[in-house]
Amino acid sequence: MKPLTLTVMLGATALLAACGEKAETNVAANAGATAEATGNVSGDMGNMAMSGDTAARTAKGTGTIIEIDKAAGTVTLDHGPIPEANWPAMTMPFAVKPELLDGLKGGDKVAFDLAIKDGGGAITAIKKQ
Repeated sequence: MKPLTLTVMLGATALLAACGEKAETNVAANAGATAEATGNVSGDMGNMAMSGDTAARTAKGTGTIIEIDKAAGTVTLDHGPIPEANWPAMTMPFAVKPELLDGLKGGDKVAFDLAIKDGGGAITAIKKQ
């Protein structure tokens, strides 16, 4: 075999063997680098707007029951303004645990507490006025 052909064959074999091996990573070293990179974050971020805010706000309201659907777990209310949610007076359905609706019926005037999240509200307490 010619020396050049032999060299090319050995080189190709070495390259193919190297491609088949998995590289080892040093997890501890990578974790340390991540800690260093994020360790420089400081300051009060309490007033920073967070995207995807999932914390529910609470509000109180009053209104009249239009419809109760215990099977769906909703009550439709004609309610007054709810300033905490920046909502005007309107008629809308609210999620509610069916047991909170016991003893209530359409036409009842009620006071209610809401958990406001993602543009909607869920009634956490409701009572006849």
